[in-house]
Amino acid sequence: MKRKFISAVIILSLSGQWSKAQQASDSSSSKWSSHFQTTIITQTHSGFRSLYSGPYSLADSVEPIATSSTATLFLGRKLWKGAAFYFNPEVTGGKGLSFATGVAGALNGETYRVGEVEPKVFIARAYLQQHIPLGNTAYEYVADDANQVADKVPVNRITITAGKFAIADIYDDNTYSKDPRTQFFNWSVWANGAWDYPANTRGYTMGIIAELIKPRWALRISSVAVPRIANYHLMEYNISKAHSETVEFEHKFSINKRPGNIRFTASQTFSQAPSYKDGLNAIAANDNFLLDVIQGIDERKAYGGKKYGLGLNVEYELTKEMGFFSRLGWNDGKYATWAFTEIDQTVNAGLSVKGTKWKRQDDVFGIAGVVNGISKDHKEYLKAGGYGFIVGDGGLNYGNEMIVETYYNAKLTKFFWLTFDYQFVKNPGYNKDRGPVHVFGIRGHVEL
Repeated sequence: MKRKFISAVIILSLSGQWSKAQQASDSSSSKWSSHFQTTIITQTHSGFRSLYSGPYSLADSVEPIATSSTATLFLGRKLWKGAAFYFNPEVTGGKGLSFATGVAGALNGETYRVGEVEPKVFIARAYLQQHIPLGNTAYEYVADDANQVADKVPVNRITITAGKFAIADIYDDNTYSKDPRTQFFNWSVWANGAWDYPANTRGYTMGIIAELIKPRWALRISSVAVPRIANYHLMEYNISKAHSETVEFEHKFSINKRPGNIRFTASQTFSQAPSYKDGLNAIAANDNFLLDVIQGIDERKAYGGKKYGLGLNVEYELTKEMGFFSRLGWNDGKYATWAFTEIDQTVNAGLSVKGTKWKRQDDVFGIAGVVNGISKDHKEYLKAGGYGFIVGDGGLNYGNEMIVETYYNAKLTKFFWLTFDYQFVKNPGYNKDRGPVHVFGIRGHVEL
């Protein structure tokens, strides 16, 4: 597996370097953008007290080291005025601890992208983006970056994004807690865990996003595809019955001349997800239909799943070296989780500190805490022995899942970062009969 991954990484990296060489030799270099990243995360956890376990429990003994790996080539090409096309081949491999099950706030943010243990090459993103100026607007320069061709874009604009992308690239942004490749590892820290955002196993979907962008605020709305079955690599394109819409309002503010940002999100998703009440009835009748639907064993069409959610995302620069962030999230919790993770309520908060005071200005220290919860129907379903695709211990002595994470990300060279990470998990999978767990991780990250 390592040889396959290394070979794929070399191919993607050389492709990126070739594109950069083409840029350097081309007088119209601003029409192209190419970047490359590779990230390897290795984790282990302590043994812990466990009165029982089920099909989706975190292993209670010390696990062998689990390693995940991703490599991505970010290509961009300017087309006509205000338009560009972006294309990202990606290779992923490896696995998370207990195959990323047993903790609703899953422990490795890179593993949601990994569909197979063996390295696989696929197209992560392929989308068109068009900026449309509004009125007699000014223009601002945006520098070349991953999935961003250097260009002048209108300050007041409508931006349309259409194709294959990760919806979390655009929604629920946060300066201090967003990217598991450089910041926090835990799913419910770098994202709003209660937003069952539509995506395939690796985190991507197909659809369209429209944004109205102003200097101090922005409004976004989208409609995208949902998985055919829970946590599946194929999407459902019966769009009259299965689809997901998200609206986000973003407002920039300033307190004591320090910048901040607040984002409010509302979402609705329609899919084949069964209700937890139907699950309870099925378990009582010894009928495996609902469990089979969730696991993809039974592909009978059963549209009618609905999920509604709300989210709040805040960030604020406390000083030039320190930033604060927090997220709150809620969904109605009546139907099975279909894409992200089994969290119905969540609240997190944390700090991000640059290493300027100890003369390591490119290093970052972060610490955060999160409390996750589930709905009454969800609790009863798990207590009766049900399970989704993330948690399920065969029983449940309910307690909120509580996680503390801290990391130190050190920039060792111009293109290489090394991170040490620790997570403490109380009541993994919402179960007081299991845990607590200590999780240790190391991350290597390369950017070109």
